Amino acid sequence: MTDKLVRNEAPFIGVNRHRIGVDGEGVTTLAAFHGCPLRCRYCLNPACLDADAPVRSFTPESLYRQLQIDDLYFVATGGGVCFGGGEPLLRPEFIRQFHECCTGRWKITVETSLNVPLPSLQTVAPLTNDFIVDIKDANDGIYTAYTGKSNAQVWENLKWLAAHYDRAHVILRTPIIPEFNTEKDVERSVLMINDLGFEKIDRFTYRTSQSGTQSS
Repeated sequence: MTDKLVRNEAPFIGVNRHRIGVDGEGVTTLAAFHGCPLRCRYCLNPACLDADAPVRSFTPESLYRQLQIDDLYFVATGGGVCFGGGEPLLRPEFIRQFHECCTGRWKITVETSLNVPLPSLQTVAPLTNDFIVDIKDANDGIYTAYTGKSNAQVWENLKWLAAHYDRAHVILRTPIIPEFNTEKDVERSVLMINDLGFEKIDRFTYRTSQSGTQSS
């Protein structure tokens, strides 16, 4: 490995093994980065925004060594690593170098908001087997109220994915967000997604702290 690879450390809020049925096919490990460009009102992983949160730093090489313990599970089930967070596409070079370490042996899934500069997506897309994209809501006003940021970049990136990536390997999440959108809003989001040629859509309702459970 090069010196550049060894020095490229990134902070993680967690590395969760033996996940089945939540990050795509097979047995997966979720590697959750610290850091996110959004400030969602019902954030599932608030530690990713906390400057004082306990984190563990890995280089691409050291994370690969850590995860080799589950190589047999990954290969036998067609699973691998799901990069989440936080926002994994804030670290495209880390993911690229991790891919070099595992030489395509493990499947790589990226769970993302897509609210990142297009070059970050363009770096990671050729290395990624599946994307899970949380759209929040297609309406920019609703999205901005919920996340604190416009979704214009999200739609630019979605259009690029539709034109340059296998749309069958993209799952779009269109949640109902209590106090922010409605079933009709979700239907509008789904229609806009379908217009781009995406068909795999995950509909669900965020479970908020007001209802006594954590958001989804």
